[in-house]
Amino acid sequence: MVEIENIGFTRFINQPIDFEVIPIEELYERCKQSNFDISISHRIQFHALIIITEGKGVHNVDFNEIILSPGVVIPLVKDQVNYFEKELQVKGYVISFKASFITDNIGEKDLFHFLHLFNTKSLLTGEENIPNLIPFITLLKNMQESSNQNLKADFAKNIFLSLLIQMKRFTVYQHEVFQSKRFKDFIQFKQLISLHYHDSHDAKFYAKKLFVSYKYLNDICKELANVTAKAFIDSWLLLEIKRNLSEKKYTTQEIAFKVGFQEPSNFIRFFKRYEGVTPSKFTN
Repeated sequence: MVEIENIGFTRFINQPIDFEVIPIEELYERCKQSNFDISISHRIQFHALIIITEGKGVHNVDFNEIILSPGVVIPLVKDQVNYFEKELQVKGYVISFKASFITDNIGEKDLFHFLHLFNTKSLLTGEENIPNLIPFITLLKNMQESSNQNLKADFAKNIFLSLLIQMKRFTVYQHEVFQSKRFKDFIQFKQLISLHYHDSHDAKFYAKKLFVSYKYLNDICKELANVTAKAFIDSWLLLEIKRNLSEKKYTTQEIAFKVGFQEPSNFIRFFKRYEGVTPSKFTN
């Protein structure tokens, strides 16, 4: 595997606010000018939304291939590993932003919509609904090009949230609508794992952090992720291990300690149980 580069928000973006929308063709051109191969795996340090309007192709996110066609939308979150096809096959837009740009000072209902969509692997809005999304994207582009900086960030946030709600309207029948509190508790569980995975892999540890019972945590994981809380922690750990291995910056022992295994032998057994190969063979 090729070494993964960490891509910061400002790597290809130069905006006065932490938000940008550009056509996919322009992203390819910027990468070409910077001598960056967009078809090589890279880990992003920001959030993004990929909206496909024309063409067909594939996009790889966290070692899973997503088929692209008009109406497909891919939400990407910080620390995910992804890559595009080498040759441009599709048209559409990439909206990039720092999470805090959207989540700071946001209403509870809008936050719920944002979290719901950005915890989905991909969305199918339908090719017939693309014309209903374009006006919001055009507004965002016009806002971005405006020299008037007054309330620019607030304007961008409100338009973007409206775009997300419009997308949710078109995809509402693809996904179950969960109770707001249970969904937010599940998201908080995921956030706690990202903060404390090096401290504990025990579901009861996280239930205590959330001030809920182990049974409740297990129930919401089964409801929202179709797995137990322990299985969810293991799947999260496995993905983070694969990301670290692919970066080729750390030894197996360093990764083991980094993700909370005190004994490298236990780390190797854990990885092999799920992947069928040792960590060292995975990177070859």
